Amino acid sequence: MAVFRTKKPAGKPGEWFYCLDHKQAEEGPQCPSKNRFGPYPSREAAESAMQQAAERNLEWDTDPRWSDKS
Repeated sequence: MAVFRTKKPAGKPGEWFYCLDHKQAEEGPQCPSKNRFGPYPSREAAESAMQQAAERNLEWDTDPRWSDKS
């Protein structure tokens, strides 16, 4: 019988991530990479991940070099 082991996310001590499932900052990658942003150097930086993503999305949406006429 084959034994399948789940691969635990790897990371360095002191790295912070924002988990999209739990909607909170977590130290070390506790969730799969598809469900998190990071790494960030501090808890505060990870907690502001969604705000930073919204600001970047707005920059892209209003960038005149990307004038998508659709």
